[in-house]
Amino acid sequence: MMASDPVQSPQVMTEDPRAANREKFELELEFVQSLANPYYLHSLAQQNILDQPAFVNYLEYLLYWKEKDYARFIHYPHALHHLDLLQHAQFRSEIKKDEWREYLNQKQYDHWRTWRDYPRISTSVTPQEPGMQS
Repeated sequence: MMASDPVQSPQVMTEDPRAANREKFELELEFVQSLANPYYLHSLAQQNILDQPAFVNYLEYLLYWKEKDYARFIHYPHALHHLDLLQHAQFRSEIKKDEWREYLNQKQYDHWRTWRDYPRISTSVTPQEPGMQS
């Protein structure tokens, strides 16, 4: 790098408002989805991050991800459930415990293991509207 080249920060490089909005969207999406991981929640709790009022306010702000227009981008639905749980001080306190982390992890695993166990519907026959004949 030449001495005359200014060091560019990420904010300087994203002067375009659309690019800045997209970057914010992607960052928040990634963070919300990380909340699906009980080990990550446990780590945040162990570091007392979940006790910080500013972080609690940020979690409340992130509730907009539950709206239909945003929720459709979520790949891990447990993230939204955990975001709901994190709104409660008791959960934020209890997730510090190893046994709570393991309990949440097991419940999540059990859900993933069984949620697709529904009777298969045959797709070979397409329904017809009343009054229509083949």
